[in-house]
Amino acid sequence: QVQLVESGGGLVQAGGSLRLSCAASGGTLSRRVMGWFRQAPGRDREFVAAVTWSDGTTRYIDSVKGRFTISSDNAKNTVYLQMNNLKPEDTAVYYCASRSLTSVRYDYWGQGTQVTVSS
Repeated sequence: QVQLVESGGGLVQAGGSLRLSCAASGGTLSRRVMGWFRQAPGRDREFVAAVTWSDGTTRYIDSVKGRFTISSDNAKNTVYLQMNNLKPEDTAVYYCASRSLTSVRYDYWGQGTQVTVSS
Protein backbone atom coordinates (compact mmCIF):
# COMPACT_ATOMS: atom_id res chain seq x y z
CA GLN A 1 0.00 0.00 0.00
CA VAL A 2 1.20 3.46 -0.94
CA GLN A 3 -0.15 6.46 0.92
CA LEU A 4 -0.08 9.90 -0.70
CA VAL A 5 -0.76 13.21 0.99
CA GLU A 6 -0.84 16.45 -1.02
CA SER A 7 -0.40 19.97 0.25
CA GLY A 8 0.33 23.43 -1.08
CA GLY A 9 -2.80 24.41 -2.96
CA GLY A 10 -4.42 27.81 -2.64
CA LEU A 11 -5.58 30.98 -4.33
CA VAL A 12 -3.19 32.95 -6.50
CA GLN A 13 -3.46 35.68 -9.11
CA ALA A 14 -2.69 35.00 -12.73
CA GLY A 15 1.04 35.09 -13.32
CA GLY A 16 1.76 33.90 -9.80
CA SER A 17 3.35 30.71 -8.52
CA LEU A 18 2.50 27.82 -6.24
CA ARG A 19 4.35 24.69 -5.23
CA LEU A 20 2.45 21.50 -4.55
CA SER A 21 3.93 18.73 -2.42
CA CYS A 22 3.07 15.05 -2.29
CA ALA A 23 4.42 13.03 0.62
CA ALA A 24 4.57 9.32 -0.16
CA SER A 25 4.91 6.36 2.17
CA GLY A 26 4.64 2.58 1.92
CA GLY A 27 5.48 0.33 -1.00
CA THR A 28 8.73 0.15 -2.93
CA LEU A 29 8.85 3.73 -4.15
CA SER A 30 12.01 3.22 -6.20
CA ARG A 31 9.98 1.06 -8.56
CA ARG A 32 7.21 3.56 -9.04
CA VAL A 33 6.26 6.56 -11.14
CA MET A 34 4.69 9.58 -9.47
CA GLY A 35 2.22 11.73 -11.34
CA TRP A 36 0.17 14.85 -10.95
CA PHE A 37 -3.31 15.04 -12.40
CA ARG A 38 -5.94 17.76 -12.28
CA GLN A 39 -9.67 18.02 -12.62
CA ALA A 40 -11.49 21.25 -13.32
CA PRO A 41 -15.24 21.63 -12.70
CA GLY A 42 -17.25 19.90 -15.40
CA ARG A 43 -14.17 18.41 -17.04
CA ASP A 44 -12.47 15.04 -17.04
CA ARG A 45 -9.41 14.48 -14.95
CA GLU A 46 -6.25 15.02 -17.01
CA PHE A 47 -2.63 14.08 -16.69
CA VAL A 48 -0.29 17.00 -15.94
CA ALA A 49 3.19 15.65 -15.24
CA ALA A 50 5.08 12.59 -14.04
CA VAL A 51 8.48 11.66 -12.67
CA THR A 52 10.16 8.29 -12.27
CA TRP A 53 11.60 7.78 -8.79
CA SER A 54 14.59 5.73 -9.93
CA ASP A 55 16.09 7.99 -12.59
CA GLY A 56 14.22 11.31 -12.45
CA THR A 57 12.77 11.05 -15.95
CA THR A 58 9.97 13.58 -16.37
CA ARG A 59 7.02 14.04 -18.70
CA TYR A 60 4.53 16.91 -19.12
CA ILE A 61 1.44 17.81 -21.06
CA ASP A 62 2.08 20.49 -23.64
CA SER A 63 -0.01 23.16 -21.92
CA VAL A 64 2.28 23.27 -18.86
CA LYS A 65 5.68 22.82 -20.50
CA GLY A 66 7.98 25.68 -19.60
CA ARG A 67 5.74 26.72 -16.69
CA PHE A 68 5.50 23.65 -14.42
CA THR A 69 8.37 21.57 -13.06
CA ILE A 70 7.97 18.19 -11.39
CA SER A 71 10.75 16.95 -9.13
CA SER A 72 11.37 14.35 -6.47
CA ASP A 73 13.30 14.36 -3.22
CA ASN A 74 14.08 10.73 -2.59
CA ALA A 75 15.42 11.39 0.91
CA LYS A 76 12.08 12.90 1.92
CA ASN A 77 9.91 10.60 -0.22
CA THR A 78 8.26 13.73 -1.54
CA VAL A 79 7.34 14.85 -5.03
CA TYR A 80 6.85 18.49 -5.92
CA LEU A 81 5.05 20.36 -8.66
CA GLN A 82 6.39 23.88 -9.03
CA MET A 83 3.85 25.91 -10.96
CA ASN A 84 4.91 29.27 -12.38
CA ASN A 85 3.11 31.80 -14.56
CA LEU A 86 -0.21 30.35 -13.53
CA LYS A 87 -3.25 30.98 -15.71
CA PRO A 88 -6.97 30.92 -14.85
CA GLU A 89 -7.30 27.74 -16.92
CA ASP A 90 -4.96 26.01 -14.46
CA THR A 91 -7.71 26.21 -11.84
CA ALA A 92 -8.55 22.67 -10.73
CA VAL A 93 -8.23 20.12 -7.98
CA TYR A 94 -4.76 18.66 -8.29
CA TYR A 95 -4.16 15.03 -7.40
CA CYS A 96 -0.95 13.16 -6.73
CA ALA A 97 -0.93 9.56 -7.96
CA SER A 98 1.42 6.62 -8.22
CA ARG A 99 1.83 3.63 -10.50
CA SER A 100 4.24 0.77 -10.86
CA LEU A 101 6.99 1.07 -13.48
CA THR A 102 5.51 -2.01 -15.13
CA SER A 103 1.95 -0.68 -15.29
CA VAL A 104 0.16 2.09 -17.17
CA ARG A 105 -2.56 2.42 -14.55
CA TYR A 106 -2.19 4.72 -11.58
CA ASP A 107 -3.38 2.70 -8.63
CA TYR A 108 -2.83 4.99 -5.66
CA TRP A 109 -4.23 8.49 -5.30
CA GLY A 110 -4.09 11.32 -2.84
CA GLN A 111 -7.06 13.27 -1.63
CA GLY A 112 -6.47 16.28 -3.86
CA THR A 113 -5.66 19.92 -3.25
CA GLN A 114 -7.48 22.92 -4.74
CA VAL A 115 -5.64 25.41 -6.92
CA THR A 116 -7.53 28.54 -7.89
CA VAL A 117 -6.05 31.14 -10.23
CA SER A 118 -7.87 34.46 -10.44
CA SER A 119 -7.69 36.70 -13.48
